[in-house]
Amino acid sequence: MTQTQRPPKFDSRAFGVNADRILGAATTDPAPVAGVVAMVTNRDVNVYEGSAGRRRIDGDDAVGLDDVFAIFSTTKAITATAALQLVEAGELDLDAPAKEYVPDLNDVQVIEGFDSNGEPQLRAPKSHPTTRQLLTHTAGFGYDFFDEHYKRLAEDFGQPSVITATAEALRTPLLFDPGSKWQYGTNIDWAGQVVEHIEGARLGDVFETKVFAPLGMHNTSFVLRDDFRPRLATMHAREATGELTAMEFELPSPPEVDFGGHGLYGTVRDYMKFIRMWLNDGLGEHGQVLRPETVEMAVKNHLGDLPVTMLPGVIPSLSNDAEFFPGQSKSWSLPFMINNEKAPTGRPAGGQGWAGLANLFYWIDRENGFGGFWATQILPFGDPTSFTKYMEFETAFYDALG
Repeated sequence: MTQTQRPPKFDSRAFGVNADRILGAATTDPAPVAGVVAMVTNRDVNVYEGSAGRRRIDGDDAVGLDDVFAIFSTTKAITATAALQLVEAGELDLDAPAKEYVPDLNDVQVIEGFDSNGEPQLRAPKSHPTTRQLLTHTAGFGYDFFDEHYKRLAEDFGQPSVITATAEALRTPLLFDPGSKWQYGTNIDWAGQVVEHIEGARLGDVFETKVFAPLGMHNTSFVLRDDFRPRLATMHAREATGELTAMEFELPSPPEVDFGGHGLYGTVRDYMKFIRMWLNDGLGEHGQVLRPETVEMAVKNHLGDLPVTMLPGVIPSLSNDAEFFPGQSKSWSLPFMINNEKAPTGRPAGGQGWAGLANLFYWIDRENGFGGFWATQILPFGDPTSFTKYMEFETAFYDALG
């Protein structure tokens, strides 16, 4: 829908009542979430803001609308935005080998398995990954919690986890030749390195000046700042019994490397400003972040005929098997997953969205001019309660849109 068209009628009162009920039900479910913050925005303002529950399951402090969350992979779209700014400036060729910008990618190899002695079998790739392939998760990098080869490299060879935010954690082989399939992984962490090498600055500093400032995002950072701590939502582990246990978990702060795939802390209110920018053809509260033609290009399918597939949880403490809209076709734009068919929630075909490891979820509907975000802090990913209630939340929105 163009911005000159009349927006669809939205029953905000009915949605607010239903949304409050869903958030409350998430915290009183037999397998409850500790706390949840959820919001919906149109192109101008948040039309719903809600919270329920506590920052910590065994604590007394209520979760609040300005609480800080580890937002994990919802970081990825912000990194893609910084890369797109460089494309606009003529400084980044998406289809050039990314090693032209990041020399560390020059010697990357493909792992084909392990030999009889348990040693990795490696070979040269048929081509070098491009930045477009990094952004679309077709470059060949994976995650140890979604891939058995990476899991074995971690267990048998001490390959550090990405949550250590170290340079060594990035040094993994490819799982396949670039461009041959879609697989979710550290691809956008490498895209962040592309941005850093071109800009000559840390990714967090690039975000601050080129993304956060024009959007008015003052509560998002790779550093767990002192002012974040009093309002930090606690991470929780879902036990096999369904109970939640509070975890003493924090991402490294400051990190050795700003991981563009997962490393940010932030508030939901801040992320709504980022969503509004995508609804408004790249315009932020304090200036243009991306040109309208860049936004239009970026949200198209850049995956071709390759499918977005289920995420297999190979480390149960970190992820269940997980998939959005099973049985439906999904592709990938440069920053987001695209649902190619109308989703069961009511989200129209062509909608954009994604998630974060601790069961954070969002959608962006440029056709109707709305987007939403659901934030909890629970491991493993694909939590039955948080994910199901998020789907109910999005469905309630589209029921109210009419």
